[in-house]
Amino acid sequence: MDLTRQPPRRPTNLSIAGIVGVARMTDKARAHNEETLGEYIYGENSGLDRRVLAFLEISADAYAAAAEEHDDSTLGQWVLENSGKTTAEIAAFNEAVINQLPDTDAAKQRLKDRLAQFAPGRTDITTALQSMALDDWGSFWQRDLTYRPPRSARAKDVAGICGIARMADKARAEQAGKIGAYKYGDDSGQDVRILAFLGISAADFQEAAVNTPNNLELGDWVLENGNKSQKEIDAFNHALINSGPNEDTREYFEARCREVDPTRTDITTWVALQDLDDELSFGIIDLQRHAPRSPYSTDVYGMVHLARMIDKGRAANTNTLGLYYFGVDSSTDRLALDFLGITPDEFAEALKTLPTDTDVATWLQANYPKSQADVTAYNERMFQRAPSTDADRTFLMKTLGHTDIKTWFEFTVLDDEKTFAL
Repeated sequence: MDLTRQPPRRPTNLSIAGIVGVARMTDKARAHNEETLGEYIYGENSGLDRRVLAFLEISADAYAAAAEEHDDSTLGQWVLENSGKTTAEIAAFNEAVINQLPDTDAAKQRLKDRLAQFAPGRTDITTALQSMALDDWGSFWQRDLTYRPPRSARAKDVAGICGIARMADKARAEQAGKIGAYKYGDDSGQDVRILAFLGISAADFQEAAVNTPNNLELGDWVLENGNKSQKEIDAFNHALINSGPNEDTREYFEARCREVDPTRTDITTWVALQDLDDELSFGIIDLQRHAPRSPYSTDVYGMVHLARMIDKGRAANTNTLGLYYFGVDSSTDRLALDFLGITPDEFAEALKTLPTDTDVATWLQANYPKSQADVTAYNERMFQRAPSTDADRTFLMKTLGHTDIKTWFEFTVLDDEKTFAL
């Protein structure tokens, strides 16, 4: 849960254990675990969390550990089992918290400031939780697609359905007057296809997307109003991501490919073209759209893994790493950087002023020269790195479902394929 990009669930959301504040606290606990809290506060430093934890008689550390271990369904069971609260006690707690008015001068002033900024003239927002929800909404509902692209159609952040997260970004941006060159709703062929599948109008979806900036809550709305089975969703996802041009659209598709990047002859689907256009338009590497280059690539400086590390470093610089790790968080990156004698921060900073692979290679040769013999020996060591412990084999089984992997490079390639397969 990245709370630098979306708010936690509403404080009144009762989807976990039927208790006010628990779903919200869960999102913050997971963000706390992942170090993506942004400006939010988790645990004893949060007034609402502190009140919920006291009611449950559970510590913030214990709850954070449980939130990491369990999904929402089993977490709700864990909460009820460990707190021992009765239905009557929960109902009384919920009523008290939902109806609480701001009770300090600071809380009252926060409500006034939020109303002035986000909802001038509204008189129906009076409680502490409404004040909190208003701040969440006002801080996150807008999207500026003149600054960065919408999410890839590959993203299944909302309802597990491809294209909806992207469509939500465009719906919010259009409402905010910041849609740039993008198109929303009936003006977008992809949106028309998604909305027809869901049986939802562009206007209704836009209203829901603007009013609901949290992915999970918007996903619940989509699933409730679209009423699609998982089998239908899986089939739709596969069809959308793998859709290419037909006889009527092939000429246009090929023209667009030449316009976006004539060197990329590997582009065969509309989504792949869309992703490439997004990246090149904004000068980014977005590893939420595709994998970094293969660890076997020696295109840069003759070193294996370096091209891949460049992709990850550029993505780290633009906060588009997706599920990947860079620098100290990646054991393979650490080995490459140690070999070169560069810190992760130095490498990431250098990439900001080195726009091409050739620039990176020239910079390395001038500042961190390595002989061909050293590079060859390094490459051979990296080729031979292999899982060797029970922990490694358990990790492989959990990640790929099998342990017949001989080297870490083989694992990396298969993991990339699995990550982006639909």
